Amino acid sequence: MSDLLTTIQYRILKRISSENPGCCSGAAYEGKSKLDILLGPQLLAKIRGKVVVDFGCGEGAEAVELAQRGARRVIGVDIREDVLESGRAKARAAGVEDQCLFATSTTDLADVVVSIDAFEHFADPAAVLSAMDGLLRPEGEVLISFGPTWYHPLGGHLFSVFPWAHLLFREKALIRWRSDFKTDGATRFDEVEGGLNQMTIRRFEEVVRRSGFRFASLELVPIRKLRVLHNRLTREFMTAVVRCRLVKNQSAGLP
Repeated sequence: MSDLLTTIQYRILKRISSENPGCCSGAAYEGKSKLDILLGPQLLAKIRGKVVVDFGCGEGAEAVELAQRGARRVIGVDIREDVLESGRAKARAAGVEDQCLFATSTTDLADVVVSIDAFEHFADPAAVLSAMDGLLRPEGEVLISFGPTWYHPLGGHLFSVFPWAHLLFREKALIRWRSDFKTDGATRFDEVEGGLNQMTIRRFEEVVRRSGFRFASLELVPIRKLRVLHNRLTREFMTAVVRCRLVKNQSAGLP
């Protein structure tokens, strides 16, 4: 019965996606600056003349922009060597290759650590915060923006072929559908390229609470059309972007 349900759901997904070929295109920020949209113009004052680590930098567009907008040095960190090479190419093309380093890890201390659209993908978010803690100077800060979170209508990213599809369909059916056009062999959400850790707002708050950081600020940006319905009870389903600033918790490790 379980296999039959998976097959039925797979066929439904295949039909829906064929009728809506653009549903997973993901071009929300095309021609726009994620730094401005997700972190805001106040970012410039924080990064000018500073050493910045872009944690989970992807193909490096934001790391390059950070250098162009005044950072003294930018270190883009990602576990995928192919996207790091793309970042290096972007830095060369923009004329900021002397300011940018792209690597799988670094020991350089930063004044600011930036993470954009990555915390819903990290396989071990707690370990990532611990790594950030080790990279940050005592008076530094972490600027994080990510979304959608798991209970958002499109929180399944690729798997959200329509709102909340990732919650309504079985993981096996969604993975089977994905295997029609992806060949990485993923069998679970957390194995897909880039990862998908099913991050919720509540889980993120708990991960931060257990880390060496504390919230200096936390903003839950509502879905624009649902703004009037956004509150403490509905936030998991109606928050578009989680935006926060973390600083070191000076009491961490004290008795």
